[in-house]
Amino acid sequence: MQLVGYQPSGRGSALLVSDGSGDIGHRPLEAGDDLAYSLGERHCAGTIDDDGEHVSCDRPSTPYCDYHTSTWVCARCTGTCLKDEMDCHEEHAVYIAAFAPDTFKVGVTKRWRLETRLREQGADRGAHVHTVSNGKIARELEAEIATRLPDRVRTGTKVAALGATVDEAGWAATLDEFDVIDTLEFDYGLGLEARPVRETIASGTVVGVKGRLLVLENGATTYAVDMRDLVGYDLEAGRTDRDLQSSLGSFG
Repeated sequence: MQLVGYQPSGRGSALLVSDGSGDIGHRPLEAGDDLAYSLGERHCAGTIDDDGEHVSCDRPSTPYCDYHTSTWVCARCTGTCLKDEMDCHEEHAVYIAAFAPDTFKVGVTKRWRLETRLREQGADRGAHVHTVSNGKIARELEAEIATRLPDRVRTGTKVAALGATVDEAGWAATLDEFDVIDTLEFDYGLGLEARPVRETIASGTVVGVKGRLLVLENGATTYAVDMRDLVGYDLEAGRTDRDLQSSLGSFG
């Protein structure tokens, strides 16, 4: 069985697995669930076709080989359409997302996906600052704001946000320059008192999911797992037996 994808928070929080037959299995990630997989060999995760079936691949590149690597062209758009014909003719939202304690980024999404998109990224706060008629205008606004705010946040920064709280003064100051339409706050139910240790494992008790970060408790230590780092691994039944880095608190 191979782990071939994942659903982040906002889209059901699940691991996607395939047994090679083409069928995709969804392993939900609910708080309190027990995961008991060890990681075997890793190779290309293949692709999921338009019919929802998994097409396997044994090439060694991970998580995807050159044949199965796709880049969403809209993610690179700055207002000049990179497609043969612009097709994002529906309302888009420009938003500011907050990641504790003080990382604030700009982004765009279809208006109806705003809350889902913020949850997919694991944002702690969100502010809707513009509504426009199409994606081209949204990307132009994003590019202009990105001269002052980042438009990407690294995984390490998001791990550092686990267990932290948003700098209220910094958030308020960042929003001062915008005519804010609406604000949102998110609670992922993690209840962390300290930052988890970053690891690549698939065994332990699920604490919760924030964006694509899966938080697991294993032994006396809490771990943060970037689910993208799991994609491509063959899964074997049974908890991992390799040595894991422990938090200092586990020795108390």
